[in-house]
Amino acid sequence: MFTRKELAYSIRWNLLLLTVGSALFALGAQGIVARHGFLTGGIYGIALLAWYHTHLLTPAAWYLLCNIPLFALGWLHVGRRFLLYSLYGMLATSLFAEVFKNVDLGVHDQLYAAVASGVICGAGGGIMLRSLGSGGGLDVAAIILHKRFGLGIGRFGFGFNAVLFTASLVSMPVDTVIASLIQVFIAAVTLEYVLALFNQRKVVFIISEHSRRIGHDLVSELGQGATFLQGRGGYSGDDREIVMTVTNNVQLKRMEELVFTVDPEALFIVENTFTVLGGQFARRKVY
Repeated sequence: MFTRKELAYSIRWNLLLLTVGSALFALGAQGIVARHGFLTGGIYGIALLAWYHTHLLTPAAWYLLCNIPLFALGWLHVGRRFLLYSLYGMLATSLFAEVFKNVDLGVHDQLYAAVASGVICGAGGGIMLRSLGSGGGLDVAAIILHKRFGLGIGRFGFGFNAVLFTASLVSMPVDTVIASLIQVFIAAVTLEYVLALFNQRKVVFIISEHSRRIGHDLVSELGQGATFLQGRGGYSGDDREIVMTVTNNVQLKRMEELVFTVDPEALFIVENTFTVLGGQFARRKVY
C-alpha cells in the first residue's frame, strides 16, 4: 500500500489524474462549449477562437500548435518534472478533444450550457492540477513569466483572459461572450473546489500564555498533533511558544472551544491549506 506522500509522487497516479482530468476537460469543451460557440479561458480559448474564425483544422490541433512554442520555452525555464507531466497532460487533452470533436452532450439552453460546461471543464482542470503537472497552455506560460519577470501567476491568468474576452467582443455576439464569462467563472470555482476536495485542511496557530497546556490538551483530548514554534512579541520582546497544528473543518470548532476554555485571551489564527502530505502531524507528541 502506498502512503499518501508516496501516492502523490507515484508516476502511475499522476498519469491517471492527468488522463482523467484531460478527458473531462475535453468532453466539456467539445461536447458543450464548442457546440454553443463559447470560449474557455486560457490557450484552449485561443484555439477555439482560431477555429471559429478559420474553420481550419480542429480545436485540438490549434491547441497543440499553440502549445508548441510554450513548451519549447518551458524546456529552458521550467522544472523538468512539471514540464514533462504537463506535456503529457497537454497531449492527452489534444487527443481527447479530437476524439470528442463530434460529441454533443445535448445541452441546448445557453445558460445551462455555460453552467454545465463550467462544472465539467473546471472538474477536469482541477483533477489535472491535483497531479504534479497540468494541462499545459497558460500554466506553462505563467510559470515562465513568473520566473523571468516576477509576474504573479494569478494576475497573468486574469490579464490574459481579460484581453481574450475583450478581443472576442469584436467578432462574437455579446450574449455569447457573457455566457463564456459565466462558464469561465464557474469553471474556476469548480476547479478550486476539486483541488480542496477530500484534502482541505486548516492550519491553526495559537498564541497564548498557556501554550504548553493547550498543546497537551490538543493531543490528549482531540488526538491532534501539535508543534511548538518559537516566537517573540514585537512590542514586549517576550519569548513566546506558538502552537501550530493541522486539522479539518469537523475538529476546528472543538479545537476553538478547547483553546478558549484554557485561555480566553488566546490568539487563534486559522488558514486554509489544500495539500498536507506525510503523517508527522498526526504522529507527533508534545512533551
